[in-house]
Amino acid sequence: MKTTLKYIILFAVIFTSNDLFAQNVHFVQNGVIEFEKRSNMYAIIKKKINKNNETYMNDAFDQYKKNSPQFKAAKSTLSFTKDKSLYKWPTVEETMNNNWLSTDVLADLKNTVATNFELQSSITQKNVYEDTYLVKDSLRKINWKITDETREIAGYECRRANAIIMDSVYVVAYYSDQIAVSGGPESFTGLPGMILGLALPHENITWFATKVTEVTIPEKDLTAPTKGKPTDNKALKAILLGAMKNWGEYAHPIYKAFSL
Repeated sequence: MKTTLKYIILFAVIFTSNDLFAQNVHFVQNGVIEFEKRSNMYAIIKKKINKNNETYMNDAFDQYKKNSPQFKAAKSTLSFTKDKSLYKWPTVEETMNNNWLSTDVLADLKNTVATNFELQSSITQKNVYEDTYLVKDSLRKINWKITDETREIAGYECRRANAIIMDSVYVVAYYSDQIAVSGGPESFTGLPGMILGLALPHENITWFATKVTEVTIPEKDLTAPTKGKPTDNKALKAILLGAMKNWGEYAHPIYKAFSL
C-alpha cells in the first residue's frame, strides 16, 4: 500500500511539473527572421557539363574554380505575424561577376512572397528574365513527412520534415514549433511551426535562418507587392512552357526554378 501511494505521489509530481513547464513555454508569434541562401556553384556548374559541351565547359569550369568561391550566398528576411508574412530580399549593391558560369536561374532567384495564413493564399512577385509577374494563388499543398531527426538552428530546436514537390523536387525542411506560425522562406509552408532551415539537396541550394528577432511587426511591413503582370500559377506555367518549347534539355531546370 505504501509503495502504491509512493508511485501515485511520484506520478502526480511529474504531471504537475510537466503542466507547469508547458505553461511557461514561450511561443513566438511575430518577428523578423534573417535567412542566408547558399548555392553550391561548383556542384551546379558540374551538372551542366555533358558530352556535347565538355570541350569548352571543362576549361571554363577549371578557370571558374580558380577565381570564384564554391558557394554563392545571399541574404533575405521573413517578417511575420500569426496571420501574415512577407519574404523579401533587401536592396544591396551586388558585386558584378563577369564569368558567365556564375549565372544560374535557381541560385539567382529572388522572389518576394506575401502570405496570408488566414486566407491560405499568397501573392508572389517573380522576375522572369525581362518580365515581372504578380502571381496570386492559394498556398501550395505540400505532403510533408515529419521525422524524429532534430537540429538547432538560430537558437531554436527544429524537427526535420521531407517532401516531394512538382513530382521530382526533393525538399528537406527543419521547423520549430516554438515559433507558432506555419510559414517559411519562399513559398514553403504547411508545417506545425516556422521553417528555419530549407534544403533542395539535388539542386544544391539551402536557406537557413541566421537570426530570429521577436518584435512587433506593423501592418505596413507586410504589404504585398503590387508591381507585375497579374497571373496565377496555372497561367504562369502555360506562359513558361510556351516560351521555352524549343529550348530542349535546357528548359526543364529553368521551368522548375521559376515554378518554385
